[in-house]
Amino acid sequence: MTKLAVVALGGNALLRSGQKGTYAEQLQNVQDTCDALLQLLSNNYNLVIGHGNGPQVGNVLLQHDAGHKEYDLQVMPMDFCVAETQGSIGYMLERTLRNELAARHIDRNVITMLTEVVVDRNDERFKNPTKPIGPYYTKEKADEFSRIDGSVFREDPKGNGWRKVVASPTPLEIINVDVIKRLSSEGNIVIAAGGGGIPVYRENGMLNGIEAVIDKDLASALTAVQIGADEFYILTDVPKVYINFRKPDEKALDTITVAQAEEYMAQGQFSEGSMLPKVKAALHFVRNGGGECVITDATQLGVPGGGTRIVK
Repeated sequence: MTKLAVVALGGNALLRSGQKGTYAEQLQNVQDTCDALLQLLSNNYNLVIGHGNGPQVGNVLLQHDAGHKEYDLQVMPMDFCVAETQGSIGYMLERTLRNELAARHIDRNVITMLTEVVVDRNDERFKNPTKPIGPYYTKEKADEFSRIDGSVFREDPKGNGWRKVVASPTPLEIINVDVIKRLSSEGNIVIAAGGGGIPVYRENGMLNGIEAVIDKDLASALTAVQIGADEFYILTDVPKVYINFRKPDEKALDTITVAQAEEYMAQGQFSEGSMLPKVKAALHFVRNGGGECVITDATQLGVPGGGTRIVK
């Protein structure tokens, strides 16, 4: 029996800590990730793939800013920048997957869909930006940028430095979700809602772009619910979810229920800039009819017992 899975690729699937973000680096990372995705394909899954874009959209904004200062070029809004990264990252994923499928004589189409995602322009999260984008900075450099343009920076919970944060409103609607469902049910591999989707809001029946970056795990969870996926995978840079992370009594979680996850959240076990959005996305999927969500790294994809499984 064919299962339908949505896989949300973490930022490390494209750009890893310590890397500069060159095309060659990102392409190699994509290659490694696509090798892992083929584990699911070999187990008779249909796939919809979401991906992050935090480092990439941050770098695009830096490029626009440099062009504005040097050549007086127009700085493009955030929704435009997200669309730009959807296209570039989708291209790398699609081309690499096509080549891997061809090498294995697997006949599947790969389709990248430019995806708008509707948010509420009055979402309270616009008042409290939490979504990290772009490179890591020292505290001194972050303070300097804040003084120059009012940007908000927060320290990375893993100790990598300071990153710019922007608003991350709740995704409400995936545009063209029926098309995503139909294409994936026909066996096509669909790359959709990349970077959490292009942020738009409705006003008088019209769609308008807005300055935000939607959390890709929440957008992928919403996609998974709306297309009726059987399973939802969130790929990150650790093999399992931990409680008491980086403490002497650190513990990896194997299988936990929704109720247990909620208890750990109440205890403050998961941080906003790291694991908390992933756990929230997992809970959204399982609460709304999904079978199970697995949070893990790419090396554990398709491995029996791999990762942390969240079930009802």
